Amino acid sequence: MLKKLLNGVIAQRHEQRRAELYRNLIRSEAKIGGQLFGPIADGGRREFFCLDAHTWIWHEEWIDQNGQRQIKTTRYDVRPNGIIKAQDGQRHQYIKLQEAKRLQQAVHGYNQRVRAEIYNFV
Repeated sequence: MLKKLLNGVIAQRHEQRRAELYRNLIRSEAKIGGQLFGPIADGGRREFFCLDAHTWIWHEEWIDQNGQRQIKTTRYDVRPNGIIKAQDGQRHQYIKLQEAKRLQQAVHGYNQRVRAEIYNFV
C-alpha cells in the first residue's frame, strides 16, 4: 500500500517536472523567435513559437503613442489545404501566398536559431 502511494507521488512529481521543463523550453523558444522580427521597443514584448505540429503563435505587446498597452496575438494553423490565420477575435481566414512565404521564412529562421541556441547538444 505504501509502495503504491510512493510510486504515485513520484510519478506525479516526475510529470510536474516534465511539464515545467516543457513550459520553460517553450518560453525560451518564444523569446528567440520574437527576436527574428527586429528590435523590441522598450516596454514591449514579442514572442513567436511553435505550439504543436500544426500551430504557430506570434504574440506582441507594445506601448502606443498614447501610452496605452496594445496586445496582438496571431495564430497560424497549418493545414493540408492552406494556412488559416486567427487574430484577436477576428474571423479565421486563409492567408495569401505572400504572407505564407513570410511565415515560411520566419519558421526557417526560428528553426535554425532554436536548434543552435537551445538544442545544439542533441
